[in-house]
Amino acid sequence: MVVKKLLHPYPLTVEKHPDFGNYWYAGVAEISSYKLSQVRYGEVHEGKAVLIFVTEPFSKSKQVKLDYPQQNKADEQTVLKLNFTKKFTTGIYPYSMMLSSFTPVELGQYPNTPKVTMSSQEWCGHVFSQLNLRKNQYDLSSYSYFELEGDVSKSIDKAILEDELWNKLRLNPANLPTGNIKIIPGLFHTRLLHKNLQPMSAEASLSENSETTMYRLSYPENGRILEINFESDFPYQITSWIETTVGRNGQKMTTEATLDKTLLTNYWSKKRVAYSYLRDSLNLN
Repeated sequence: MVVKKLLHPYPLTVEKHPDFGNYWYAGVAEISSYKLSQVRYGEVHEGKAVLIFVTEPFSKSKQVKLDYPQQNKADEQTVLKLNFTKKFTTGIYPYSMMLSSFTPVELGQYPNTPKVTMSSQEWCGHVFSQLNLRKNQYDLSSYSYFELEGDVSKSIDKAILEDELWNKLRLNPANLPTGNIKIIPGLFHTRLLHKNLQPMSAEASLSENSETTMYRLSYPENGRILEINFESDFPYQITSWIETTVGRNGQKMTTEATLDKTLLTNYWSKKRVAYSYLRDSLNLN
């Protein structure tokens, strides 16, 4: 296999794929389920992850979904939303985690993601974190049942968000930053490891072969590596990811997820019991 290294400055404005509108503006969401092996408490736990990508109207001023965009076109921007869920069990009790990231489709005009939220629930309690873009900084609000984390409200210098890269990859991989970058680590990672959220240095690269491409983030400060594998051709579907972390004892452990099933549907109109069979299409039952 011949591997080609892709290097470019950031940010880079690129043309959308000719099929972009037909795929992302078709009135449906792309729902993909993944077989998950999640590291927690020094062990690997089997579970399920789901990535839901969909475009929707977003308020530039309120940073929420616009319910009636036709009434305020000046405040509207189109975003690609990712809802990212993980469910796995540790011993007797389950974890349920969800992350939402809202990235403008017009990256040339709006290069930064305005909002990311994350929640995690398990039998000990739950936590919630939210990042909102305010000019040259992100405002963080975070709430936790842990005493040392407690309620946090602070500002963080604006930097690339790890949690926005999943969306930018889907919009066009040429928008992904490469080289030595400043990046705010993902909210799943920082909450599970109880780390303070702040920009870190990372080395980013793209490696492409004929069918798949890998985007790799390496954090020298803590030895963490995130590798996201996706199809080289549009719509650049994510096929797997691997996250390697270093535990307190210096042991490296790996979280992995591999694509299981994909469904294109307007799931928000499929709320009735009669549509429960669609979960079988995603191997979620």
